[in-house]
Amino acid sequence: MEGHEILLSTTENIPGYKIIKVLGIVMGSAVRARHIGRDIVASLRNIVGGEVREYTELLAQARNIAIERMIKRAKEMGANAVIGVRFSTANIMGGAAEVLAYGTAVVVKKVE
Repeated sequence: MEGHEILLSTTENIPGYKIIKVLGIVMGSAVRARHIGRDIVASLRNIVGGEVREYTELLAQARNIAIERMIKRAKEMGANAVIGVRFSTANIMGGAAEVLAYGTAVVVKKVE
């Protein structure tokens, strides 16, 4: 790990690293709203079937923002890794969805 990198892992351990300190839960969320123009295109796609790329892109953007916010919070706590990373989504209101990224902020050390 160089500089200000944060390691992310969906598992409870990171191969080649030892957990030195557990700092606690860390999370980041993003709420994204649909765009009326994209909604029209998505509705048409829904009629003919197939992937609704407009919503896939929207959720991907929200997921990336949530990860960035989780990483920012982990750095503020003094972490250099987040383990047990998970995602959750929820409809907030008509046309808006929240993506939550969460995990455990830890300090790890490379095993020699």
